[in-house]
Order: sequence, then structure tokens, then C-alpha cells
Amino acid sequence: MFAIIQTVGWPIWPLLLASVIAVALIIERSASLRRSRVVPDGLLENVLNDLRTQGASAAMTERVDAHSPLGRVLAAGLRNVSSTREVMKEAIEETGRAVVHELERYLTTLGTIASISPLLGLFGTIVGMIDIFGSQSAAGTNAVQLAQGISTALYTTGLGLIIAIPSMIFWRHFRALIDGFVIDMEQQAIKLVEVAHGDRRG
Repeated sequence: MFAIIQTVGWPIWPLLLASVIAVALIIERSASLRRSRVVPDGLLENVLNDLRTQGASAAMTERVDAHSPLGRVLAAGLRNVSSTREVMKEAIEETGRAVVHELERYLTTLGTIASISPLLGLFGTIVGMIDIFGSQSAAGTNAVQLAQGISTALYTTGLGLIIAIPSMIFWRHFRALIDGFVIDMEQQAIKLVEVAHGDRRG
């Protein structure tokens, strides 16, 4: 790998930086967007049981709020459980928007890397082509410069695609995962509102 870096030269450095950032973001988001961490099973049932037995106490609300992103959404409803249905829903929606924003953290950067990596590779290809044309002179062809230009053109193009393809796959995967979490949180929040206002038993 070090030999390739030496061969290609400076055009490969932006691609290496993009690859390191992409790998770091993929690992971070994979760890953060686990279902057990975002929408844990059984949380709503525990909240409803506590709500029926002891009501929406401040201690319970704070405990639920610190539990998970879903807990933050449910806690917003619990803080307004004595208000009207509309006020309770508005509080949940407001907190839900903040939670979704946090879940989407770093996805813009990952999507940007997926988009610009082929362009960085193309830029390296152009630099390589310039070296190739520069190797031609009236005295003949500079073999070292020709080889340098070919290496730069091929390696940067290939590396740009190698970075872009998995970055795009993971970006789309994380987007779909978040969409699923949002639907799940909406359904559970609606159930909390309906139970709190006596429209359903659970």
C-alpha cells in the first residue's frame, strides 16, 4: 500500500482521507443505529404499566428520557400527559424531530463522500493524463513520467470507486434503517397518547 502511495503521489491523499472518514462514520453509525439501542423492545409496555400503577411521576419520566431515543419521545408525552391530546402530540412531534435529527447525524458527510469520491478519482485521472502528455517530447518519451501518469490515472480512478460504492450502500442502508425507526417510534407514541387519554386499554 505504501508503495502505491509513493507511486501515485499527492493526488491519492484526498482519497485516503475520504476513505478513513467514511470507514469511521460507517463504524460509528453501525454501532449507534442498533435497534436495541434506538427502539428497545418492551419499553412502551413498561411505561404503560408504570403509568397505570403510579402515574407519570417526574422520576419515571426522567428515567424513560435517559433510556433511549424512543424513551425521549415517550418522555415528552409523559411530561404532558395531563394536557390535551393536541398538546401531548405536539410535544411528542417536537421531540421526535430532534431525535430524528440526531439519528441522521453524519449521514450527510457519508453521502457527500459517496458523491465526491468518483470526482476525486476523476481529478486524479486528469492529473495522470497531464503527466502522460507531458512525457512526450521531441527527444522521445520519458518512460518514468509516462509510468507515473498511468499509475496516477488508474489508481485514483479505482480507489475513488472503491470508496464511493460501499459509502453509497451504507448511506442508503442507514437511511432506510432510520425511516423504519421513525415509523416504529410514531406508532408507539400514538399508542401512548391513546392509552393516556382512555381511547384504548393497551
